[in-house]
Amino acid sequence: MVTEISPPAPVTSSPAETLKEQLLALSRIRVLQLAGLTALLAWIGGFAMYTKLCVLDPDLWWHMKVGDWIIEHAAVPHTGILSRTAANRPWVAYSWGYEVMLSRAYAWFGLLGIALFGVLLTVMVAYAVYWMMLRLAARFWVACIGTTIVCEAFLFDGMPRPFFFSIAFFAVILTLLLQANRDGNARRLYWLPLIFLLWTNLHIQFTYALAVLGLFVGVNIAQRLATQLGLKLDFLQASALRSADLLLVFAACLLATIIGPNFYHPYQALYTYSQEKFPYSVIIELQPLTFRGFSNYLELFLAAGAFFAIGWQKKIDLFKLGLMVFASVFAFRTMRDAWFVSVSAAACIADFPPVEEERESTESWLERAGVAAALVVLLALISTSVDFNQRALDRTISSMYPVNAINFLRRNPVPGPLYNNLNWGGFLMWYMPGQPVAIDGRNDLYGDDLDKLFYDSQSAQNSYLSDPYLNESGLVLLDSKLPLAKVLSVDSRFQMIYHDDIATVYARR
Repeated sequence: MVTEISPPAPVTSSPAETLKEQLLALSRIRVLQLAGLTALLAWIGGFAMYTKLCVLDPDLWWHMKVGDWIIEHAAVPHTGILSRTAANRPWVAYSWGYEVMLSRAYAWFGLLGIALFGVLLTVMVAYAVYWMMLRLAARFWVACIGTTIVCEAFLFDGMPRPFFFSIAFFAVILTLLLQANRDGNARRLYWLPLIFLLWTNLHIQFTYALAVLGLFVGVNIAQRLATQLGLKLDFLQASALRSADLLLVFAACLLATIIGPNFYHPYQALYTYSQEKFPYSVIIELQPLTFRGFSNYLELFLAAGAFFAIGWQKKIDLFKLGLMVFASVFAFRTMRDAWFVSVSAAACIADFPPVEEERESTESWLERAGVAAALVVLLALISTSVDFNQRALDRTISSMYPVNAINFLRRNPVPGPLYNNLNWGGFLMWYMPGQPVAIDGRNDLYGDDLDKLFYDSQSAQNSYLSDPYLNESGLVLLDSKLPLAKVLSVDSRFQMIYHDDIATVYARR
């Protein structure tokens, strides 16, 4: 007789054990995500440390010196301080908040302080882009990969400047606009006036976001008017926000932009910039894309992806379409504005919300604190491996700027007035403060005529012989590579008193 042997009954977990396993799996995924975010931010901050771009920007030094002036005088300047050729011209210090922070960073921590401030600004931009994409796409890895692509498109083509605040604020404002448009919750937009109030006192490109907000309001009003007139716009995505709420928010934002020591004068500075032509012909970052670098193609890829994403939807979002046209015109015309189209494109691509069950939540404050602590530790370790310290920063600055020449002049003073080349004007303000500079990087202060005069003279064109600012100078300090630095060696008006591979110094005979 054969006895049947029954298979063992399957082991089943209790509901409590199943829930525990699911929570453990979720916690492992969350830890992996936070580690990925930390690694991304550490890579971006570490690369900024490695390149030391934070101390190579020619404009860094005049920003810092203006910040010193603001602290010393407890006021914001309205004329061309620290310049001998444009001292009495009107000038708007529209980045005064950034300049005060930069001044204090150096006062408290020296060169390492301003370098770390630049690294912090770079990481801030990367996190703002990540936050924007996570809020819109609600998927961590989409946000993480998207942030990597966006940062590669523009972040390392420039140096940490006040416009880094513009990038971060713009990402936040664009996120709030798209989320409010998606769910019809106008209360999200009540944060905008406060953001504009802060932004206005940090950088002038708040005007970009104000124009985008105006586009948002204008599209809403136009669509509602078309509907009231009986026009069928079924192919367009309808706005869920009331026009009255949007107009109120826009008015509040406009009012916020004139609250501060500069009042309405940033708009005057913007008008001045719009009238200038010469800087756009000689300054590389103000020229159109050349498509000689990988980042230019990434920018084009992002823009094309955004237009495709807009057209892929069942109904066209007229605001997104207008935004991309507006951003593309600016960014492809001027390399400096690559961030504008890159961030706008990333937002349009990410704004495809998943079904509710697939949404991933943003980090809690505790998780963000953990990421920040881990990031500090990683950046501290990276700084030791990339020679990011006071001595290395000194060497980097000395290899780019006339440190040795100025030290020579400190030992052997020569009476001014000073004549200098444009790129060194800011550094001379800071490192040789006893001599007001002939020119520096504030293009809105000097204008086309002065910029062209100095450019022609330093290129050793015939006009240098009649250049009034050169003729009245007692001290000339120039980049040794400039043609003017060479031709003055045979000019009877001047005598060379110092020369090295970086700088050449002349004194009037």
